[in-house]
Amino acid sequence: MIQDFGWDGVVFLLRGLQWTLGLSVITFVSGGLLGLIFALGRSLGPRWLKLPIAAYIELVQATPLLIVVFLSFYGLPFFGLYLPPLAAAAIALTLYATAFLSDIWRGCIEAIPRGQWEAAEALGLSGPEVLRYVVLPQAVRIAVGPTVGFMVQIVKNTSVTALIGFVELTRAGQLLNNQTFQPFHVFLTVAAMYFVICYPMSVWSEKLKERRNVDNAAH
Repeated sequence: MIQDFGWDGVVFLLRGLQWTLGLSVITFVSGGLLGLIFALGRSLGPRWLKLPIAAYIELVQATPLLIVVFLSFYGLPFFGLYLPPLAAAAIALTLYATAFLSDIWRGCIEAIPRGQWEAAEALGLSGPEVLRYVVLPQAVRIAVGPTVGFMVQIVKNTSVTALIGFVELTRAGQLLNNQTFQPFHVFLTVAAMYFVICYPMSVWSEKLKERRNVDNAAH
C-alpha cells in the first residue's frame, strides 16, 4: 500500500539521522585515537615504524571508501567473522578516518618549527614534555580547522553504508521512498537534513582556517 509522505515520514528520517550522527561520532573517536597514534609514529617514530604507517595511509587513501565498506561487510565472513552492518560500517569508516586524520595531524605536528623543539630540549624538557607543553598545543591550533572540515566528510560519507543495509539517513530515505513513491519530497528532505548538519560545520571550518591565516600573517 502506497503511503503519503508526512510527519511520520519525517520522524522516520530523523531516526535515520540519529544513526548517521551516532556512526559519525564512533568513527571520529575511534579514527581520531588511532590517527593520533599513527601521526606521532610517522612523525617521531623509527624508520621501521614509519614505513608501514605510510604504506597503510597510501593504501587506504587510494582505495574508494565503498570498497573498504564492502571488504568489511562481505570480505570478513571469508575468515569466519560475521559482522552486523553497524559493526562493519564502523570498522570501515574507522580505517578510512584513521588514514586521513593521521595525515592531517602529522602535517600539523611537522609544521611546528624545528627550532622550537631544540629550544625546549635546551631548557631541559624531556621528549614527552616537549610534545605535551610545546609542540602539541600549537599543532592542535593548526589542526582544528582541517579536522572540523574532515568531520563534514565523515558525516556525508556515512551514506555509503546504506549499500550494506545499515539504516542511516540515506538508507532511511530509500526505504521511505519505496513506501511513498515520492522521491522528490523524500530526498529533498534528506538533503535538507544533511545540509543542516554539514553547512554550519563547513562555515566553522573555513572561519577557523581564516583565523589561523590571520594569526600567521600577524606573526
